[in-house]
Amino acid sequence: MVELRTLTERDILTLRGPRNPVDPSRPYLWFTERERTADGRIEKVAAIFLTNKECPFRCVYCDLWKNTTKDRVPPGAVAGQVEWALAQLPGTLHVKLYNSGNFFDDQAISRSDRSRLCEMLSDFRTVIVECHPKLVDRRCVEFAGGLAAALQVGMGLETVDPQVLPRLNKRMTLDDFSRAAEFMLAHGIAVRAFIMLRTPYQGEDEGVEWAQRSIDFAFSIGVECCSVVPARAGNGVMERLQEQGHFHPPSLRSMEKVLDYGVGLRRGRVFMDLWDLERSYTCGVCGPARGERLAAINLSQTVPPRISCACGS
Repeated sequence: MVELRTLTERDILTLRGPRNPVDPSRPYLWFTERERTADGRIEKVAAIFLTNKECPFRCVYCDLWKNTTKDRVPPGAVAGQVEWALAQLPGTLHVKLYNSGNFFDDQAISRSDRSRLCEMLSDFRTVIVECHPKLVDRRCVEFAGGLAAALQVGMGLETVDPQVLPRLNKRMTLDDFSRAAEFMLAHGIAVRAFIMLRTPYQGEDEGVEWAQRSIDFAFSIGVECCSVVPARAGNGVMERLQEQGHFHPPSLRSMEKVLDYGVGLRRGRVFMDLWDLERSYTCGVCGPARGERLAAINLSQTVPPRISCACGS
């Protein structure tokens, strides 16, 4: 039986299924969503998921590789995807450009594409991208300097659990994350942290505790926004770990505890990722209402009373 601490990149690749077919000239997903901005307004945000080369960091939990290409996309393809998507999503002042990897990796997004994006996004107020802490460098500063918009960079913190973070094959330490955050803050770039709720090898209560501690850590080093992502299966490795009893998705109750805690700190914005939230409903009576409560907290950044139900879940 392969345990999490012995998983290698070869193990991770072997347990994968096939990629989804993608078109390098189009993003694989695009939509608008409402989000509370740093200055307290609720506004539409364009979210564009770029079709791009797979990330070189093959983390245990990641399923983003499913919509990536094996090879580098041609120069100009990424900027073309953004241009096309923005035409489908008019009337937005904020945009998330998520490329299933690292925005400042030249093998993923060329310097010429980043320069063109600076021009293309001149009317936006906020641009949010994602990157691994080890690839945050002068390229990040150059991109921010070319933008008229404020730049925010999202980085995967995942967990501050010292027993788990080294086992996720992320090839990152908390010092790496802190150094990257300090570097960006010194150059006026805001930081968003992605935090995983109930990683592999964490029980339900442990998952809540370590997600809360991760939020504490993120705010302590100057992160402005924490996005909590409930861990999920779907990439091959996580199913194997679930079969072995090393992983289980978090409950709806755990999501409530962590979001209530993070927002209650009032140290910055905290969001709960509600993707496929319905899978967490165990009660047809209270499940949808509790989901609506989480969505309302995301927008209001206030904590209303919890919803009680005879089911006790």
